[in-house]
Amino acid sequence: MSQLPFTGERFVPGTRGEIWIEHWHRYHFASRWVKGKHVLDLACGEGYGSALLARHAGSVTGVDVSQQAIEHAKRVYAQLRNATFAVGSATKIPAADASFDVAISFETLEHIHEQEEFLAELDRVLKPGGALLISCPNKAEYTDKRGTQNEFHVKELYRPELDALIRKRFAHATWYGQKPSFFSVIAPEGAAGTGELLEVTEKAPDKAAAQMASPLYYILVAGRDRAAVEAVAPVVSVFADHDDWAYNDWFRVTRENWANQKRVQELERGQVTRRGWPEWLARPLMRLGLLK
Repeated sequence: MSQLPFTGERFVPGTRGEIWIEHWHRYHFASRWVKGKHVLDLACGEGYGSALLARHAGSVTGVDVSQQAIEHAKRVYAQLRNATFAVGSATKIPAADASFDVAISFETLEHIHEQEEFLAELDRVLKPGGALLISCPNKAEYTDKRGTQNEFHVKELYRPELDALIRKRFAHATWYGQKPSFFSVIAPEGAAGTGELLEVTEKAPDKAAAQMASPLYYILVAGRDRAAVEAVAPVVSVFADHDDWAYNDWFRVTRENWANQKRVQELERGQVTRRGWPEWLARPLMRLGLLK
């Protein structure tokens, strides 16, 4: 468990909610690009991602603007011989030109105004032929559709804006989408086949198994002849809820639960008024003199 406090600005291991699965998935996904290479993890925060990448990379340099985060990373991940950590900003990376084979910076872009300077720095420290893995929220979904505002984001982008920004420095890009939701996953036992399955636990999110540990159902493809069974190659199949019907219901209930927990804490401190309480709960509390 991380000793750094979670302020909402940067993820720390152990933080509950969808942020947990979002951040760990990105670094597991990125590990496919780093085998034996020199890697930059810019805005590394607590250092958990750098530590995960170090399992596969030749070397990893984690850079963050926070002195507290870097001191924490140096202490917690001191046993990693191929990972180093340094204080530096997104627009002034403490590294020479053409230092890295791969540069990674997840959920950084939206936190800074100087986005073109940020991309220029990444371009500078990447070797010719190097690869950049970068992520940022899709403003249309993250803010507009949800009707929320992240206080730590200073400049979110729509897809065309992000595309134009990236193309100024990097002419070619393969786009991936990510979203937390409810999925049904069907995966073959043994070898994963085509695709990738990463199954982790909250206690060990840096250690991924490539096989589903405890399936709720079994699905079999059987035949009298092996050729009939092997006619179609095994794949990892993901069935997604396009309209987020189940996820939105879970999200609503979770937010209501968090709000009610906060109200109960305020109630215990004698700071609660009737506003915001559901009618069925407000009436008995008012009769008891617990609500104003």
